[in-house]
Amino acid sequence: MIDYSEFYRSIQATPLSPWCDSLPALINQRFDNQVHGHIDEWKKMLDQLPSIQTSVFDFNRDCVSIGHANECSATDRDKLARQLKTIMPWRKGPFDLFGIHIDTEWRSDLKWNRLINSIQSLKGKRVLDVGCGSGYHCLRMFGHQAEQVIGIEPLLRYIVQFYALIRFIPTIPVTLLPLTLQALPKYLPVFDTVFSMGVLYHRKSPFEHLHELKQCLKPGGELVLETLVVEGDEQAVLTPQDRYAKMRNVWLIPSCDLLTVWLARCGFKDIQLIDKSVTTTDEQRSTEWMTSESLAQFLNGSDSSLTIENYPAPCRAIFRAVK
Repeated sequence: MIDYSEFYRSIQATPLSPWCDSLPALINQRFDNQVHGHIDEWKKMLDQLPSIQTSVFDFNRDCVSIGHANECSATDRDKLARQLKTIMPWRKGPFDLFGIHIDTEWRSDLKWNRLINSIQSLKGKRVLDVGCGSGYHCLRMFGHQAEQVIGIEPLLRYIVQFYALIRFIPTIPVTLLPLTLQALPKYLPVFDTVFSMGVLYHRKSPFEHLHELKQCLKPGGELVLETLVVEGDEQAVLTPQDRYAKMRNVWLIPSCDLLTVWLARCGFKDIQLIDKSVTTTDEQRSTEWMTSESLAQFLNGSDSSLTIENYPAPCRAIFRAVK
């Protein structure tokens, strides 16, 4: 469904070459139509996208831009918009594709702008983005001159969204793999920078996740970690009894002080909190491209400082740390 042959060729003479032994079989299995019921319809959608090519793209804009509106006829633009809406919800963005504004649930540019000036330069770096969604941040990383960007995303819908977007431009060294971090064939300590944003609280064992991230980094490599946090000292952690902000798979939400301890226990150095922000309905909301419930429906209707379950409302922190 998605041709990874060029990616396999590109890593054969690099430190990532051990992946070539087992990665193709893993990816083919993930795209087996017996595993996921939408695969055939998504393949058909990708095959039927308009045959438009452009050399115009800008990955350094808040709204990632691909193509000019005048490169696409009104008929093709309407068809393209309808096709892209068949793979909703679009959660991470925003994107502009030939004048089609894909207004995603998350204003992911706000998170990017909070971190980019506080981390090491990505120029010439090999970068891994764990839990990358539809690849918005991967494209921003490439826009900041990363040499190679690999995104890890287990939800196939978001993989399809990414490849629907980039099929209109020349080949770029940005690849999204339809896997979890745990499913990678081998942890290779070859990445200069590893991002994990919005993943830690979904893992039953945060220490296991931090160790997995560390194993992917070169010595001296930088981890950029974004996660939900709560107020409190280094003993403070929230363990929801059932759901948190209507999410079932939230296991542990630490305080910033406790997360600093966790990172240190895992062997990271130079640990810095670079941002802490309460999530607002300007940053996460329902749109034409994500029409189901969003943050406004996850909060207590009479007290927006609380979730609907009466836990502290979402607050997110961004840390950087060095292996």
